[in-house]
Amino acid sequence: MVGIITYGVYIPRYRIKVEEIARVWGANAADITGGLGVFEKSVPDLDEDAATIAVEAARNALLRRHVDPKEIGAVYVGSESHPYAVKPTACTVGEAIGATPNMTAADFEFACKAGTAAIQTCMGMVKSKMIPYGLAIGTDVSQGAPGDALEYTAAAGGAAFVIGNDDPIATIHHTCSFTTDTPDFWRREGQDYPRHGGRFTGDPGYFKHVKGASNLLFEQTKKAPKDFTYAVFHQPNAKFPQKAAKDLGFNADQIKPGLVVPLLGNTYSGASPIGLAATLDIAKPGDTIFVCSFGSGAGSDAFDIEVTDAILSDAFRRDAAPGVEQLLRNPIYLDYARYAQHKGKLVMQS
Repeated sequence: MVGIITYGVYIPRYRIKVEEIARVWGANAADITGGLGVFEKSVPDLDEDAATIAVEAARNALLRRHVDPKEIGAVYVGSESHPYAVKPTACTVGEAIGATPNMTAADFEFACKAGTAAIQTCMGMVKSKMIPYGLAIGTDVSQGAPGDALEYTAAAGGAAFVIGNDDPIATIHHTCSFTTDTPDFWRREGQDYPRHGGRFTGDPGYFKHVKGASNLLFEQTKKAPKDFTYAVFHQPNAKFPQKAAKDLGFNADQIKPGLVVPLLGNTYSGASPIGLAATLDIAKPGDTIFVCSFGSGAGSDAFDIEVTDAILSDAFRRDAAPGVEQLLRNPIYLDYARYAQHKGKLVMQS
């Protein structure tokens, strides 16, 4: 019965429209939005980073359900934009939520799937009875070089999941992974922006690994797409997850609740976790959720999840923290100059 005890999300309120980025670089906005299916993306405030986003997501998770922070025996934060190269974000999160020093903490890195890898690790530690609860977070303030294709989608946000076996709101029945050494995307130490392998990003990057992990889970669980109420895929844009879902046999209604990238952008390590959170925001007891993340480099984690009656219990208050749809409302739009300042692309000289 290991599963999700509670969850929380944080998305900055600032946004920039894709057409504004296209205007600055002389690109055709209609071609970009049509090709990517992304219309705007979130932008961190001047004082926000992957750590502050992780803390807010964790606090929102704890608002929804009482979990004694001192019983959280592990804090793992997955990101590819940790504030420090040497100093763990996870320690900051643990301290901020009041967890005991008697815990294990570490930062995870696997491009956009580090958050789901953290969930798997917490599952193992809870199931082996090493810890009562584990906190797994996927958070990013994604990077994209000025004028690069990544700049149109690289966004900010994160989701946190408390994993345990004490009456979970959603049971994780099974998980598996599919991993190869595929250099489709990378960022060397000291570089501000990542590079990508262009035509290798779709295949043998995204589609090979998403389909590989998905089919492996179907094989191991003897289930098929028709056995799931909803499905969530890593969403670097709107085109990739829709194609992957269709190729695997899922329909548009199954992926609709978790497909938040058109108004959010690609939150990297937060992408599939936020999609899962958006699905949990509307899920009912008995609903089944298929999740498949993707991280360049490359690998995918797949999950078989079932929502339990606990999601409607008095112990869990879904409306005690903002849901994904609520966090996407009432944005504050920036022009490119203010966006560049928020992202550190423009630095004021003193």
